[in-house]
Amino acid sequence: MPDLRRFALIARIGLTSYALVHLIVAWLAAQVALGDNEKADKAGALQVVADGGGAWLLWLVAAGTGVLALWQLAEAIIGHRHSSPRRRWVRRFTSGIEVVLYGLVAYSAAKTATGGSGKAGSVVGTVLGEPWGAAAVIAAGAIVIVVAAFLAYRGLRKKFVHDLDFSDASPGLRRSIERLGQVGWCAVAVAYGTVGAMFVLAAVRYDPAKAAGLDPALKTLAVQPYGQVLLLTLAAGIAVFGVFVLMEARFRRL
Repeated sequence: MPDLRRFALIARIGLTSYALVHLIVAWLAAQVALGDNEKADKAGALQVVADGGGAWLLWLVAAGTGVLALWQLAEAIIGHRHSSPRRRWVRRFTSGIEVVLYGLVAYSAAKTATGGSGKAGSVVGTVLGEPWGAAAVIAAGAIVIVVAAFLAYRGLRKKFVHDLDFSDASPGLRRSIERLGQVGWCAVAVAYGTVGAMFVLAAVRYDPAKAAGLDPALKTLAVQPYGQVLLLTLAAGIAVFGVFVLMEARFRRL
């Protein structure tokens, strides 16, 4: 098999793994909305896989998303040269964000597979103990919120379409995938935005537990007015994103 075909296969496996992670996150969010916080008290979606004896699957997720991160790193540095200068830098910025997203999933999957914990609370607590800690955590939260806003923009304006090859897709299938992408990217943006807000809140209130990742953010949403409806809607949106990424694994330009 030629190297390019082998790379494409690994990349598509990585995207499929990325989709699986989001489908499990959606399931966890639904569990929290329905009052089952026990599952969300674990390290999250990846820990659910590990508890089910899926260490091999975690290594597959880590390898696949790691390859995706390296690929997007190359795209962020030297890629998209056939685009116009303005679009080239926008797409390189997008690739840079995907480096972070894929890289975090790869790191978390590998750490969970080896028995470690991917929770951020202890790290935030250490940082907050420094004189400059509160400012650093607030800045990190603000960056996450900005990224979330960009993801929402990417979804609403269907910018993700530039990364897909629909030459073999019917018009109906293309429209369906575009709708899945719009809903999914916006839902993921809400999830990231909530986590970013929790980081800022953790710094302001000096409460590292508030910034322990997605699970506490989901539980915070659950206790808000109409929280159950909001969280179930978010769970459905993240599940839609997972289905979109499965479609992306088939139609992504590689």
